[in-house]
Amino acid sequence: MFSDQTSECVSFPSSWKRERSLANSGCQTGDLITEEVAVQSRKYRDQKVQTDEEKDKGFRLADDRSGNLAEFLARVEPYLSKCLNKNLRSHAFDEYNVVWDEDNASVSCIRKLENAQFEGQLQITGLSWNSTGAVIAAAYGRYDHEDWCTHKTALCTWNLERRTIDENKPDTILELSCCLMCVAFHPTNPAVIAGGNFDGAVLLWDLSKEDDMLLATSETGEDSHQEPVSKVIWVPDTTTSKKNKFLLMSVSGDGKMLVWKYDRKTKKFELNNGFILMSSSLPKELKKTRNMRGDKEVGVTSVSFNCENKESFIVGSEPGALFKCSMNAHGEPAGSHVVSSVPLRSPVTFTYNPHYGPVYSAEFSPFHRNAFLTSAMDQTIRLYTMLQKPPVLTIEPGEGFVFSAKWSPVRPTLLAATTETGYLLIYDLKGDQTVPVLKLEASTKKLPVYTCQFNMNQPQLLATGDGSGTIHVFRLSEDLKSAQAREMDILNNLVDIAVEQ
Repeated sequence: MFSDQTSECVSFPSSWKRERSLANSGCQTGDLITEEVAVQSRKYRDQKVQTDEEKDKGFRLADDRSGNLAEFLARVEPYLSKCLNKNLRSHAFDEYNVVWDEDNASVSCIRKLENAQFEGQLQITGLSWNSTGAVIAAAYGRYDHEDWCTHKTALCTWNLERRTIDENKPDTILELSCCLMCVAFHPTNPAVIAGGNFDGAVLLWDLSKEDDMLLATSETGEDSHQEPVSKVIWVPDTTTSKKNKFLLMSVSGDGKMLVWKYDRKTKKFELNNGFILMSSSLPKELKKTRNMRGDKEVGVTSVSFNCENKESFIVGSEPGALFKCSMNAHGEPAGSHVVSSVPLRSPVTFTYNPHYGPVYSAEFSPFHRNAFLTSAMDQTIRLYTMLQKPPVLTIEPGEGFVFSAKWSPVRPTLLAATTETGYLLIYDLKGDQTVPVLKLEASTKKLPVYTCQFNMNQPQLLATGDGSGTIHVFRLSEDLKSAQAREMDILNNLVDIAVEQ
């Protein structure tokens, strides 16, 4: 099928004018010179070093065989014992605390936190420590709105126990399309936090999630707030026997106090209960000046629950009025113009003498069931007892509006307040009650300090937030973070004085 065959050569004449010449040539690089060298690490040897034993030196008194020492001790012992016994029964030094170390009397700013991307354009509208005391959350927004909010804001958190903390960059940034007006960490879950927006929405986040941290938000409509949310607070769920079950209460300028329950299955907020504050509850002096109809809503600015009676709470209002309220109250129902899926009634059971301007903060004492603290636009701090209308104590710092007033979580007579002029004031009610024991600059630009918050789990820490978006974290001195003798007696006497009058 196949066979070898040789054919004649076939050539093609060149079309070039002259023929090309070809030549073979080789190219070789120079030889590479290599050399192997051994490298040996150094040798090490362990060697024990033993110090010489030092013989125990016994302590002994100087030899005295004359009997003079025994005679001296026998002579002074009765007088010395008499003086010591007298000191034990004396109360002369009950309120005197010895400061062994000069550093114990100092208060220092250990952190200055800010979100650099906002460049001072936003204010700190709320602060909250988580249940471990390690993480602080800040709400960024503005109070000076003239129209609908168009600011791009955020919820930011810093973990102060991280070694790599960046004071100018938060660990977590949750961006929002309008101002965040308040925040509150869950009492037991350190990763869950709630907040309230300028548009009236209530939001819930889980910071432990990697992707979408938003768990739920209240839907717009009849059951939502129609004005900015002024405060959110976690309250115990008294409808169940299970421990560590909480509901979320939000209050707003629309007068509504709404209680929310988060449904884990549907991942939505459910309106569990609700109340409304109306002008019919205002004291007479405010009704005359404002000339309101009885079913007109009154804006709520602050809320706090009693440390012992979980059904009792107080609220502060935009007109300056203060109210004692109850979760079990069945007061006057809301007007027909207010529509809600749950019946809204007035929770007011008692009215106190009002401030002469909007109330900025109201907080129950964590140690006394009848004592609560307030601050307002009228530039005063007041201490009230639940048992009477007038305050038992009024403090006038003289530093402009007092935006926040908080009780110490460890000392019954210690309180902190922040002012319009940029100061953090610390008062001790067992001393000179009208003069602060400390006056600290809490804003480098002398801007208003809108909020302060004690750390419940690390009482040596106190944080403030100012009008430039800066958070200052202060470390308190030993005498400010430790309970002292007879403080409860002093607070009891101060509150009970007015009850006896």
